[in-house]
Amino acid sequence: MVRAAPLAACTARYMRRILLTGATGFVGRHLCARLAGAPYTVRAALRLPVAAPAGVAESAAVGSIGAHTDWDSALKDVDVVIHAAARAHRPNDTAVEPYLEVNARGTQHLAAAAARAGVERFIYLSSVKVNGEGRAERPYRADDAPHPEDVYANSKWLGEKYLWEVSRSSSMQPVVVRAPLVYGPEVKGNFLRLLRWVEEARLLPLGAVQNRRSLVSVWTLCDLLMHVVEHPAATHRTWMVSDGEDISTSDLVRRLAQALDRPARLLSIPPPLLRLAGNLLGRGAEVRRLCDSLTVDIAPTRELLGWSPPLSLDEALARTGSWYRSAGRAPQ
Repeated sequence: MVRAAPLAACTARYMRRILLTGATGFVGRHLCARLAGAPYTVRAALRLPVAAPAGVAESAAVGSIGAHTDWDSALKDVDVVIHAAARAHRPNDTAVEPYLEVNARGTQHLAAAAARAGVERFIYLSSVKVNGEGRAERPYRADDAPHPEDVYANSKWLGEKYLWEVSRSSSMQPVVVRAPLVYGPEVKGNFLRLLRWVEEARLLPLGAVQNRRSLVSVWTLCDLLMHVVEHPAATHRTWMVSDGEDISTSDLVRRLAQALDRPARLLSIPPPLLRLAGNLLGRGAEVRRLCDSLTVDIAPTRELLGWSPPLSLDEALARTGSWYRSAGRAPQ
């Protein structure tokens, strides 16, 4: 069932309607705020019939996303789908079926339903993990051969492939955006843990880590997602996104310390020893992410879309630090 605010009901026929999945997630909440200020009618696809995020005109309860989700009501009169919902990556989670059901078959089913409903453009938020877990020799490009290494990455890659298959037999315009680690207010996981360690002025053994990592703030990611809603050159392509500056883990600690007005306490331990210790302690994957390089090439995104990151890395880290000081310390 679709619920619309009275004003939206009166003006919807004059504005393009966007269906957003994952509206209550980390990226989705920020994207809702951005879309609310744009000339679109936004409909949030929600698992349960609960209140839509602030600024969203309409909502549709669709239940769990998978191969049998009923999208008919949610897709009525929709021009653009932004598919940001996914089963998120969970360390050490090797259960294959839940990832395939949501990220692969769920995307396939939604794309097929959207094509039948006459949706013009389908934007799929994917992950750089489709490319792989990182390499030192050069940045990942959108046209590199995919090399997913875990069940999450493979499910996102399958979701991309299913979208391309659906688009080949319809007039719907596919767009794929692959993001590296996303950070910003309400971030969780390893980035939140790093914020806490820096804020607590812990001594971190990362001073000798001189890797290169691409990151993207939630503001920059949402800016690109908004950009590809309308840009005529965005369709039938995969786009890489980042803050536009690659950074080592040790330098990230220093800049987070500056954002939090805390000292950066770094101990220089050779990365091979860190990797050995991580393997012995059963935290090898986490240590590899801290020590290895993973960068993306956003030159085509800049040049072909006429787009550039709206915030510098330092500006985005400062905003994230401000959120953490005011609200992020609370246990999660």
